[in-house]
Amino acid sequence: MDEDDMYRQLEAVGAQFDFGEYEAKAYVTILEHGSLTAPEVAEKTDIPQPRVYDTVRSLADNGLIELHESRPMRVVAVDPEDAFTDIRSTLDDLVTDLSERFRAPARDAEAVSFVTSRQTIRRYLEDVISTAEYELVISLTPSLLSRYEEELIERREAGVTIELLVAPAVDIPDPEEYDYTKVATTTRARRGVTTPVVAVADGSYSVYTPNDALDAGDESYGVIFSRSELGFLVSAFLNTVVWSSSKKIAEPADELPFPRRYATMRRCVQDLVGTNGELYATVEGRDVETAEWATVSGRVVDVSAGTNRETASITIDSDDGRVAVGGQLAALEDVESYEIAVGRDEPPELDLT
Repeated sequence: MDEDDMYRQLEAVGAQFDFGEYEAKAYVTILEHGSLTAPEVAEKTDIPQPRVYDTVRSLADNGLIELHESRPMRVVAVDPEDAFTDIRSTLDDLVTDLSERFRAPARDAEAVSFVTSRQTIRRYLEDVISTAEYELVISLTPSLLSRYEEELIERREAGVTIELLVAPAVDIPDPEEYDYTKVATTTRARRGVTTPVVAVADGSYSVYTPNDALDAGDESYGVIFSRSELGFLVSAFLNTVVWSSSKKIAEPADELPFPRRYATMRRCVQDLVGTNGELYATVEGRDVETAEWATVSGRVVDVSAGTNRETASITIDSDDGRVAVGGQLAALEDVESYEIAVGRDEPPELDLT
């Protein structure tokens, strides 16, 4: 399909679906009754008598109904399967051609994006879920959990650690009736109906939107963070504000295997506190004083966390001596971490490509 044909097809599709209020009301009413006179259409839809004839003729011109020129004019419904056959074919050809021209925008082109379309917000939520490689922290409503269930199961089966929060708690399925372990490593419930919808993949790519933004209200917005420094802010908000006011309702019976990867130090320390035996870690991060990127590996000799998880760190006995590692924006430690891998017997490797 050349460009001129594509433009004509777009115009044709646009014209075909350019329903005004009268056309929409008349069409649905005619479908529901099968056959009506023009005056009956006006009576059942409150379309003014002077406008009803133009309205039904417009529908007939688009092949959606038939007009029988009698007195009074009779309007007869056409099976939508037949009426929309040509439109479906046109749309299939058009979408195929448009898809060939589509080039996905680079995700890191902008650090922050503000979107107001509910459909776009939902698309970004799905993208964050599906692109998580090793860690997903997510807060959903019960309806959104149902919507993205398959994507969560797929990521779970791929080995991604998923921390799921569902709110409001009063509306969620009972753990005895729904197997939360198939969609998440750990599931928590929160009482507040104002709990935001949030998703953070690997500590860097994230979406934040208010709880009611995806409902049918007039206003909706979402904020997309594409860089790790900003995604960390969303992750930190979930860790310190939302998680602390939620209740754990499900987690696997067996302990998670090693090696484990983490995007946030708080989540790493939470796992390691109370874990017996020697542990080894590899950390990619930045020197707190010089901001130069550094990779530190060695035996974990200390794990520390503040009372309310406001601070969290580990100490590694590396070849260059002991190194204190904190989370992002660390100031007291030697290194701020961006990715952490913990294992048994020896430091795990990180994919630094």
